[in-house]
Amino acid sequence: MNYQAFAGTVTAINDFSIGQYNEIGCYKLYSVDNGYGNVVNFVVAPTTYFVNQEVVSVGDQVIGFYDANAPAPLIFPPQFNALIMYKNAPGQFLKVDHFDGQLVSSDHMLQLNLSPSTKIILQNGQPFTGNLGNRNLIVVYGATTRSIPAQTTPYQIVVLCS
Repeated sequence: MNYQAFAGTVTAINDFSIGQYNEIGCYKLYSVDNGYGNVVNFVVAPTTYFVNQEVVSVGDQVIGFYDANAPAPLIFPPQFNALIMYKNAPGQFLKVDHFDGQLVSSDHMLQLNLSPSTKIILQNGQPFTGNLGNRNLIVVYGATTRSIPAQTTPYQIVVLCS
């Protein structure tokens, strides 16, 4: 999967109807404005993963992640299926990427150093006990070194199993 992000302020949240069953309330359309005149509409499904199960409201600063390789309608503003939503928290950063066997991100910009206090879980909140290498991960972290790749000891890692 090719995770791409779009960050900004939620300007609207509306019900979104899909298919013939018209399941009003199950799907939402989040409009996100980055403050520079760019807007993206995210289709938020019941399967969209919200980091820390945060509830998002109009006015919140968020980062939405979508699969850049997935088909998308050619409309304006762009509309993507939200895979992951993150409500910004002070002093915290987020990276969603594939990490290799040495826990270096695919863009070689972040390396993870684990500690006993790093919370490692699955999307359902249960502990993950396998090897983190060569997996897609959601990483919540704070301070980093100034090296390349930057190194950090994450607060939390969510393993994205296929």
